[in-house]
Amino acid sequence: MASRKEGSGAAGSGFGASKGKGKAAATGDSAVKQVQIDGLVVLKIIKHYQEEGQGNEVVQGVLLGLVVDDRLEITNCFPFPQHTEDDADFDEVQYQMEMMRSLRHVNIDHLHVGWYQSTYYGSFVTRALLDSQFSYQHAIEESVVLIYDPIKTAQGSLSLKAYRLTPKLMEVCKEKDFSPEALKKANIAYENMFEEVPIVIKNSYLINVMLWELEKKSAVADRHELLSLASSNHLGKSLQLLMDRVDEMSQDIVKYNTYLRNVSKQQQQKHQYQQRRQQENIQRQSRGEAPLPEEDINKLFKPPQPPARMESLLIAGQINTYCQNIKEFNAQNLGKLFMAQALQDYNN
Repeated sequence: MASRKEGSGAAGSGFGASKGKGKAAATGDSAVKQVQIDGLVVLKIIKHYQEEGQGNEVVQGVLLGLVVDDRLEITNCFPFPQHTEDDADFDEVQYQMEMMRSLRHVNIDHLHVGWYQSTYYGSFVTRALLDSQFSYQHAIEESVVLIYDPIKTAQGSLSLKAYRLTPKLMEVCKEKDFSPEALKKANIAYENMFEEVPIVIKNSYLINVMLWELEKKSAVADRHELLSLASSNHLGKSLQLLMDRVDEMSQDIVKYNTYLRNVSKQQQQKHQYQQRRQQENIQRQSRGEAPLPEEDINKLFKPPQPPARMESLLIAGQINTYCQNIKEFNAQNLGKLFMAQALQDYNN
């Protein structure tokens, strides 16, 4: 199978085919304040990763459902198949259209409301994910992206989060101007690029009863495995990824400082050029000659192109994500340590 990079947007490449359907899903102009997911959808996402995700391999899929007031209800999903680069005849848009048409024929919710993807140690804050979510949100205003972290989930707690682009970032993406001046004018920082939407997982009453029965039948000894303090290389990998991002941020800072030095150097050259012309005009006037014609100094000294700042914001956001992961990991291990000590004291 061909390797697919995280946030490649392959799952979102066919969103335009359901643009009209996605708009029809909206029942009002209110913003989405909550995401309600059926338990079956969560199981499908987990199953998709277990079948196709290997290591840092990313899986993606399409979310289906409807909007009720300010709540986005996700009632179904289907995976986006992985295909090799040799599959030139594979039509992503046609595949999604056929899937939604088939679901409509069997009377299942088929309205496009977003997409999902897995992540590798929380490394989902990328330019590709930003572009894909912008395309979705521009066409389907209420759409979200679900981020599933299989590594955190394997440690005993389901990690599933819903994100949307903030209105400020949507305006900047529409203008496609990511210069430092545009981002500063829009007051965009890594903290206000994405907004997390609360998630509620809903199950039917029969499923809840079954879960209670399974919990009663589960052995107590199996639950003690959740108290294991083994890091499973999670902390070391997160620190390594954090250091890599810090190195990228340092390189980006060097590029920006180089740009500032070039701008300062050009300003000095402009000032020296203007002084020479002024002195020459004074000499020409003393000789009774006409002054030199006016010239557009911006054509003589083309300003250097400022580096795009969006990559720096994404890197800063990813650094923040890694720091949060490390913080949660340490807090989780500390809680396990207290629980293990309390259990030992109880047994004694």
